[in-house]
Amino acid sequence: MSKYHAVKTICDGIVFDSKREARRWSELKLLQKARLISDLERQVKYDISVNDTFICSYRADFTYTVGKAFVCEDSKGAKTRAYILKRKLMKAVHGITIRET
Repeated sequence: MSKYHAVKTICDGIVFDSKREARRWSELKLLQKARLISDLERQVKYDISVNDTFICSYRADFTYTVGKAFVCEDSKGAKTRAYILKRKLMKAVHGITIRET
């Protein structure tokens, strides 16, 4: 168990960092099968640089498309200071608002 009480969980043969993330993966897979979303991916990495200086990376739990809208999603339990900063940087640098579930 992690310090935030997340329990690693296996779903579809994939190890997820938490039960919440695994459950959300199952929901998104059903939505994709029903063709309500498309282009579902997990653990998409974004490098964050400012003025050509690498600052950090952010790894999205899931990305997908709803209609023509791109969604970057994070299954969040505890919002750490590092996560809050990366969320702000993702908006400022990439123009991406992270959806939290």
